[in-house]
Amino acid sequence: MTQTGTTTLRDSAAMRWIALLLLALAMFCSYIFMDILSPIKDLMQETRGWDSLAFGTMQGAETFLNVFVFFLIFAGIILDKMGVRFTAVLSGAVMLCGGLVKYYAVSDSFYGSGLETWFTNNLNYIPGFDELGVSPFYRGMPASAKLAAVGFMIFGCGCEMAGITVSRGIVKWFKGRETALAMGSEMALARLGVATCMIFSPYFAKLGGEVNVSRSVAFGVVLLCIALMMLIVYFFMDKKLDAQTGEAEEKDDPFKISDIGKILSSLGFWLVALLCVLYYSAIFPFQKYAVNMLQCNLTLTEADPNSFWGGESVTWVQYILMLVVAVASFTSNFMKQNKGLRYGLMALAVVALVVYCYMGYMRGTAETIFAVFPLLAVAITPILGNYVDHKGKAASMLMIGSILLVLCHLTFAFILPMFKGSAVGGTVVAYVTILVLGASFSLVPAALWPSVPKLVDEKIIGSAYALIFWIQNIGLWLFPLLIGKVLTSTNPDGTAATELDYTWALVMLAALGVAALLIGIYLKAVDKKKGLGLEEPNIK
Repeated sequence: MTQTGTTTLRDSAAMRWIALLLLALAMFCSYIFMDILSPIKDLMQETRGWDSLAFGTMQGAETFLNVFVFFLIFAGIILDKMGVRFTAVLSGAVMLCGGLVKYYAVSDSFYGSGLETWFTNNLNYIPGFDELGVSPFYRGMPASAKLAAVGFMIFGCGCEMAGITVSRGIVKWFKGRETALAMGSEMALARLGVATCMIFSPYFAKLGGEVNVSRSVAFGVVLLCIALMMLIVYFFMDKKLDAQTGEAEEKDDPFKISDIGKILSSLGFWLVALLCVLYYSAIFPFQKYAVNMLQCNLTLTEADPNSFWGGESVTWVQYILMLVVAVASFTSNFMKQNKGLRYGLMALAVVALVVYCYMGYMRGTAETIFAVFPLLAVAITPILGNYVDHKGKAASMLMIGSILLVLCHLTFAFILPMFKGSAVGGTVVAYVTILVLGASFSLVPAALWPSVPKLVDEKIIGSAYALIFWIQNIGLWLFPLLIGKVLTSTNPDGTAATELDYTWALVMLAALGVAALLIGIYLKAVDKKKGLGLEEPNIK
């Protein structure tokens, strides 16, 4: 309600959730593009000559400008100064521009062009960055990977800007209401993009029996166009809300450098930021290699292309089953008043998940196995978000998430390889571990992001999210590159793309989980001592 008692869009539950849906769909599309090449790492090596180092360097380039040119800090300033809707549309446009550059880099048109020659002969040495060991390029890096890295840098600027904007937009529409549930639900839907990517990126790359990786990227670019349209619709919806409330989109108080000082002086902020970078560095970089890791550790027999299991129609059947799992499990959380319908939806979700997993086994492809990653998260994120809203315990949830993270990476490193040669055993271990890892991932948006408004003033929430995302981006830049280097150093030259040893790369990621657990324990102690309110409910 406004001060005059007039009902606004924000007071309508339907309008709040429509606004959330628009933001979530935009992030859904961006998540697909973010990992569009991840399930076809082997095809990139076979058709474009990208080895693990080139692949990892390109993937890490996504966050290069955010980290080393401090673009995310500027994004936070733009958000605080210009407001949610302007920054949302700007982020969508930047993502699309970066996507188009990346598409051209992997397309057939790039090969033999003058631009390929230029990239081959240049960017082999970047003064300053090479000395520090942080250059996004290296001598001998394929020209297509260099240009793709440039496009991914641009996309990364828009994607991370969108991330902080969405978080701020949710706070704007849901503050004092179901904030954690809204943030958790947004991330649950957005992470379905990971599953969509895992299923459809190889599908488009192999469509018609002819491998063409540029088709996968083109699919992602089309979705970025849709994301931009969603953000434009949100622009007008948000503008109407401000007209109703009388709030100005631009801030009355100009941004001050001292605002950053206020944020950085908060111990709670630093602990949340460190926990964020450690946790996300063990998840997002892993996603970029997960399919290839499964290819190297599972004994899979890909189905005959002439059979149903090897045909193109099975992809759509599996995706429909995935949507049934996601929609039924997610919706069941909101049917507390109708227990019969609630348990019926839960049963439907379980049956659909089992059928999906069986189809993934029959298809014999690693990407369809890893695609279950976000499904359990979709089911339990609303439960966790609702719990944090009404009961609290955010810091405790972060600790549980870290423990699960460590166990999953160690399982991938040491237990999964023991089942090499057993198609059924290995697939079952892989499915269970991936689902638990996805559940662990759901603890972060439900518990961490809604805690930030408790640590800083409302006026500088945008800058606070930007700083956290900037710190997070350091890890997201570093660890794809480190995984690629570890794989290169622990595997002999000439090792086939599907025969790599991932043990030490996974141990490195498990170590991040251990560090995150220690930070979580300390955060809980600080919260208890200083009364930050992280263990308290959002709705009082």
